[in-house]
Amino acid sequence: MDISVYRPGELTAADRAAWSALQSKAHLHGLPGLANPFLAPEFALAVGRVRRGVRIAVVREAGEPAAFFPYERTLAGVGRAVGLGLSDCQGIVHRPGFTWRAEELLKACSLAVFEYDHLVERQPAFEATRTGAFDSPVMDIDQGYAAYLRELRVRSPKFTSRTLAKDRRLGRDHPELRYVHDERDPAALRTLKEWKSAQYRRTGRSDRFAKPWINALLDRLFHTRTDTFAGRLSVLYAADRPVAAHFGLQSERVLACWFPAYDPDFAKYSPGLLLHLRMAQAAAAEGIAYLDLGRGTKEYKDSLKTRDLTVSEGWVTRRHPVAIGHRARRAPVRALRNTVQNRPELFAPADKLLKTAGRLRSRKTRTSVSGTHTRNG
Repeated sequence: MDISVYRPGELTAADRAAWSALQSKAHLHGLPGLANPFLAPEFALAVGRVRRGVRIAVVREAGEPAAFFPYERTLAGVGRAVGLGLSDCQGIVHRPGFTWRAEELLKACSLAVFEYDHLVERQPAFEATRTGAFDSPVMDIDQGYAAYLRELRVRSPKFTSRTLAKDRRLGRDHPELRYVHDERDPAALRTLKEWKSAQYRRTGRSDRFAKPWINALLDRLFHTRTDTFAGRLSVLYAADRPVAAHFGLQSERVLACWFPAYDPDFAKYSPGLLLHLRMAQAAAAEGIAYLDLGRGTKEYKDSLKTRDLTVSEGWVTRRHPVAIGHRARRAPVRALRNTVQNRPELFAPADKLLKTAGRLRSRKTRTSVSGTHTRNG
């Protein structure tokens, strides 16, 4: 293989165009997963602006780009999927019929190991060493929103009836209800981040928006727009008050759901579900094939989905001490997490414990703030 490795800023406009063209035609070649916006050059380039170590390997055949492999690399030669832990789809974007040997690719990229946790389907050279496979629910809308809603009524009649009833109730209680599919006001993105941070703290999870690079990445993606890619902020309003919001990434055929959140004051209406239905309706009108809800089993995903994709996690390694050390550190943590998440008898008490810790942490924060105000007063 003829493999060249570039920093994000070194990739030529011609190579970026070739990369996007492979994504645009992927569904015609039986590789629909490659159309995911997390595999787009715009995402890799955006991560490269906020994190060091992003590289892009371009594989050429007869002088023409045949595959693009984005990754992050440490000085020690540890490779990770771009945005590992944050991105919901990873892998190599390639032309139909392209094959590769993992060891040869890693050697050309000066990697001892490559770690992934959301590997797209049909990447046999990487899948051969995967350690787990997981469902990633999707909402198919390629036949139109009406067809999706009909299928939802058949598959989940009680859920559909209850959700649509809540939609009507929200409309009665707030007659000025409106939906903006492509909100361009940065203030709405800030509101979403605040809701999501509060949700993380409330449920005992690590607050992703406490990390400056993640904040910077979303801001950059929010302002990124090309013919084949966009950061998409969708907001449900009651008059001028945001009720629910979602920020995700959109390619020509896929809307990747990423950061949904809502105002807790409207919780009785299930505003997150109502927002997803409006997103599906608007995306179907734009010709989107499906909404990718992302890896993980959550009740709202199970209710909304029409089917599941499969994503994998694992490592590709070369014979190298760095690879052995990296796996020794990471494998136990990953195994424990997956065991808890995939076994209800373990997940339920763990989730309850996290939420209890989150409530105590929030209460402590409010008390501390109150005490500060009293002293200052």
